[in-house]
Amino acid sequence: MAMESSNITSSSSSEDFAVGCLLSIKTTLGEEFDGQVMTFDRPSNVLVLQEGSKHGPKRDIRFLKANYIKEFSLLGQAEDPLDINKCYIDLHSLQAREELALRQAEADAERIGVGVTAEAQSIFDALSKTYVPLFYFLGVYISLLASVSCF
Repeated sequence: MAMESSNITSSSSSEDFAVGCLLSIKTTLGEEFDGQVMTFDRPSNVLVLQEGSKHGPKRDIRFLKANYIKEFSLLGQAEDPLDINKCYIDLHSLQAREELALRQAEADAERIGVGVTAEAQSIFDALSKTYVPLFYFLGVYISLLASVSCF
């Protein structure tokens, strides 16, 4: 079954992208890949695919706006890719990644001066690339190890 992208957005039924369908897809950007439908969100027109036939703890997931599908063909139907009995989620690993991301976001936020000019922020960014742990903002001043301040 092959369709043009204009037909996909206007006349496809919910069965076109049923969960578990194995599809071969060609995009308007020239990419070709196979994937299994995990879900299709009609309001946003986004298709979520599990690429290839990987099973196990790590999977390649692709979010694809259906407008970018040039053509697709149905390769078959497989079992539900989100079967709760076959999915493995390492909660400890996810929590560790979350904590690391939060610490990084806090560190990044500390590197943004409040009430400083764009020029001062640019100077700070240039200095901190070279001397990462040495520079920080002290109010509107750039401080070097709390001993030298630049106005």
